Amino acid sequence: MTANRYRLKHRAKLGDHSAQRILHLLSQPDRLIGVILVGNNTVNTLAATVATLIGQEIARRYGISNDTSVGVAAGVLTFILLVFGEVGPKTFAAKHPERVAGIASFILPGLLKVLYPAVWLLTLVTNLLFRLNRIGNDKKDKLTRDELHTILQDVFLPNKHRSMLLGILELDNITVNDIMIPRQEVTGLNMEDDIEDILNLLRTTHHTRLPVFRGELNQTIGILHTRNATRFLGQENVSKADIMQYVRDPYYVPESTPLQAQLLQFQKQKRRLGLVVDEYGDIQGIVTLEDILEEIVGEFTTNVADQHQDITPHADGFYVIDGSLSLRDINRSLHWQLPTDGAKTLSGLILERLETIPDAALGLRLEDYLIEVMQIRDNMIKSARIKRLEVSP
Repeated sequence: MTANRYRLKHRAKLGDHSAQRILHLLSQPDRLIGVILVGNNTVNTLAATVATLIGQEIARRYGISNDTSVGVAAGVLTFILLVFGEVGPKTFAAKHPERVAGIASFILPGLLKVLYPAVWLLTLVTNLLFRLNRIGNDKKDKLTRDELHTILQDVFLPNKHRSMLLGILELDNITVNDIMIPRQEVTGLNMEDDIEDILNLLRTTHHTRLPVFRGELNQTIGILHTRNATRFLGQENVSKADIMQYVRDPYYVPESTPLQAQLLQFQKQKRRLGLVVDEYGDIQGIVTLEDILEEIVGEFTTNVADQHQDITPHADGFYVIDGSLSLRDINRSLHWQLPTDGAKTLSGLILERLETIPDAALGLRLEDYLIEVMQIRDNMIKSARIKRLEVSP
């Protein structure tokens, strides 16, 4: 019963006959338990009877009190059964379940055939009495998400592979709002700008897709794939109408959408970028397919802390971090555990804990982190120095 059924299933698929026999026995647990208990109790009852007869014979031969001899025999038998019939073998079997199960799988099928009438009657009576037959077997050997999460923590896998599998499981617990690029950081084409400014942005941008809007992001017209810009950038007298003919309709995403659902929607809609909207329909930012994939596989760089332009390490152990950087990016880059259940950015986290907008630089301690506010502008923390304290075990 304590054998690892998933390992047994794997071995059975590889043609291991011992694993196949064990799984066959486990497929009918009522009969398996029945034959074990019938045999076990039969042996124990016979042993008690034999011990009583031996005790009576000793009392008759040596003139000892019958009660005393029977009591001694019962005590000796109990000790022997506990050591050699219960505690000893069951402890060994618990430590080596598959080895013992493999041996037992040769014996129990034969006993099941010999004792089938007794096992059948016992199973029938118990099923009728406790209505066990009404309990469906469709959930047998099924793992919940939390159970699978726990198993993956201990399974023998490379750390990178384990983190990717755990990342997939965590997608349902993370919403689009948690990983989106806030609207203040979104780069896009404002069609009210001069045509030369628009063309210069298309020539210098590192993004593959850009929102196209009029005046502000809430007035988004569509999405332009920058590879299409090569079709008109080399032409003379390019007009805004030439650009608009390559603009695709915008795709909107509710901010509370779980990442797993959004990943499937990106695949279904054949999209790679979505505009994140709140309950009032206002655009809060954008989310890309790359953002979701990074939640699974991590950043697509070898050393994020060194290459991240918004995180600058100092020799004193502090990091100078842009206030608009998301807490999830900071945690992933520096392997920290800044709280992400409230504010989404470093600036938001500091303001949330201060419960006011500071008018000068200040310092604070947030759990295991020392934070020094460096710059404040437009009611936001523009930059801060942070150091993680060494926590003694």
